Amino acid sequence: MILKRLKLQTTLGEPTNCYIVEDEETKETMVIDPGGEIEKIIEMLDILEAKVKYIYLTHCHGDHIGAVTELKNRKGGKILIHRDDADGLDDENINLSSCIEMGDIELEPDSRVDDGDLIHIGELEFKVIHTPGHTRGGSSLYCEKEGLLFSGDTLFRGTWGRTDLPTSSFEAIIDSITKKLLILPDETIVYPGHGKSTIIKEEKPIYLELKPREEI
Repeated sequence: MILKRLKLQTTLGEPTNCYIVEDEETKETMVIDPGGEIEKIIEMLDILEAKVKYIYLTHCHGDHIGAVTELKNRKGGKILIHRDDADGLDDENINLSSCIEMGDIELEPDSRVDDGDLIHIGELEFKVIHTPGHTRGGSSLYCEKEGLLFSGDTLFRGTWGRTDLPTSSFEAIIDSITKKLLILPDETIVYPGHGKSTIIKEEKPIYLELKPREEI
């Protein structure tokens, strides 16, 4: 597997992590959360000689979807998002695109995914985990073979995603983290929507023992 992280600038003021995942043999590729800076994304895809199969959106917020339309127009790929966030793609009151001065973003997904769905690129398999809380339809992607998780804005290094936004819920995000993500193997690498990566066992004390994350 080839994995690239791009830190993309958006009008939010905080870089959004966009991930490019490629199967080395087939060159089939999935782009996760292309939030902006389309030329940076295109440049990396060209370097990798990528064949874009999917554009996966962990949730519908503007800083994660800003470059989707142009990416699809230039490189193809089917837009995937959990069905509970699909309507938010063309509702500025939910995707917050106007609030963060990104303009009115309107998207229509090619497919709506559900908890437990499996997504394949080449020989790589990713399981959809519905992780509501930051948004009603937030989701994460888990690859058991590679021992990694793309957590969107649900689980960050040392904290969790905001829950003061439309369709968000503190109770739901804590449930998602404790009951769906922290049950993954301890050494699972977590790649979040913003900031640095972490591993599951380093985050457990925050939620299970109510202790702050210890920096090493």
